[in-house]
Amino acid sequence: MLTGAWDIRAIESRARSLQSQLRQLATDPARHWDLSLIQRLDHIGALLIWQAWGKRRPAQLAIAAGHEVFFSNLDASSVAVPAAPLDYLRLVRALGAAMLLAAEHLRGIVQLVGQILIDSFVLIRHPLRSPWREISASVFRVGTQALGITALVGFLIGVVLSYLSAEQLKAFGANIFIINLLGMGIIRELGPVIAAVLVAGRSGSAITAQLGVMRVTEELDALSVMGIPHTVRLILPKIVALAIAMPLLILWTSAIALIGGAIAANAQLGISVNSFFIGLPGAVPTVNLWLAMGKGVVFGALIALVACHFGLRVQPNTESLGIGTTNSVVTSITAVIVADAVFAVIFSDVGISFS
Repeated sequence: MLTGAWDIRAIESRARSLQSQLRQLATDPARHWDLSLIQRLDHIGALLIWQAWGKRRPAQLAIAAGHEVFFSNLDASSVAVPAAPLDYLRLVRALGAAMLLAAEHLRGIVQLVGQILIDSFVLIRHPLRSPWREISASVFRVGTQALGITALVGFLIGVVLSYLSAEQLKAFGANIFIINLLGMGIIRELGPVIAAVLVAGRSGSAITAQLGVMRVTEELDALSVMGIPHTVRLILPKIVALAIAMPLLILWTSAIALIGGAIAANAQLGISVNSFFIGLPGAVPTVNLWLAMGKGVVFGALIALVACHFGLRVQPNTESLGIGTTNSVVTSITAVIVADAVFAVIFSDVGISFS
């Protein structure tokens, strides 16, 4: 028979002795337990008694109705959860779900491209209706305001690449080929990819967040109610602006990266900056510059299209906004790398000089 108070304040100082006494009493399974005279009981006291019983009720037990809830909860928590059967097709189902989700995204992007093309044909016929002010503002945000970060990263990439290449070229006495290596690598590949990745992380996430917030605050629904197509006022200006700004950012990033590489080459190999840039046109054919600018147009349009697609798919809650922004950046960078690989395969024989 247990009496008195069995809450945390009453048993805190003598919990160990009570536990040992209760376990000794619980060794006899035929013993009758009477808890009806307990005045105060809480979860801590009930747990102490429950553990002494071996986490199961004795056969003969009397308990007050008000204290039954504590032991009912302990009964429920001690029920073993049956192990889930091994699902051998779980990976197959996961792969199928991923493929269906990718197909859904692809269909949404195709529909968005179709709507943009329709709106573009209408605006070509009526150029005064074109959102020139929105395009100008977007070019400033995604282009002009990105000059600082692209210049810093491009300069550091040029310095690092020059230092690493100089060590190898110096070992073979081929110092002069640092111009070919940096010029071809930066102008043709690194400049466009670095600029695109930075713009995807900076401007792509901002576009997705902007459209997502407009979805959360129901501004997109308000535009639809007023009969204003959001593809004309929100999406088309961003795609055109990125298609215009990306080639210019690629030229800027590549130029700063070449300056950094020339400075590092001067420090490591003794090649003056003036000699570096005099030999650059002969080492890198001009077609590589046009190829880089063409990549910029495609990369810019891809980044804006993916960012707008995920922005329009944001649900009216803050969790969806964060997930959509993250998916937008990851997908944009992946699309840029895939597009760059396609360019590398198609134009593998263009602009390569062996002289």
